[in-house]
Amino acid sequence: MITVHIIVDGADAASAWYRDAFGGVERSRVVLPDGKLIHVEVDVGGSTLMLADELPDQGALSPATTGHTSAVLYLHCDDVDAVWDRAVAGGATVVHELADVFWGEREGQIVDPFGHRWGLTQHVRDVPIEEMTAMAAQMFGPPGGQPRPGA
Repeated sequence: MITVHIIVDGADAASAWYRDAFGGVERSRVVLPDGKLIHVEVDVGGSTLMLADELPDQGALSPATTGHTSAVLYLHCDDVDAVWDRAVAGGATVVHELADVFWGEREGQIVDPFGHRWGLTQHVRDVPIEEMTAMAAQMFGPPGGQPRPGA
């Protein structure tokens, strides 16, 4: 099992946002004497999302501070359209519009108000690997279907 632990600028607000937008349930929190949150555990769709405020002296900085994120967190939903609507209404920035994609999912990507990138997805249909491979080659391969040099 992997638990994601993310640093945010405002863990209290982030916990509320993940509860409102993604239907999360906060399980616990640990508050430091200065009021910063070092541990907020939120159940999101059966997965644990851990949040913490920035601690610059410990090198714990959020995407809001650095301007960069190195991962896309994927949330698999039973009703991706409803989750999408709540996230966008709650201030998420759309990166890729929600759409049905060739690998059998309905998905899109957003950046939450705290700078983290999320893929919101719902399984729509099973796609045979041969069909998926052909569609990937058509969509991402070189023009004319010729292999790239060195491939």
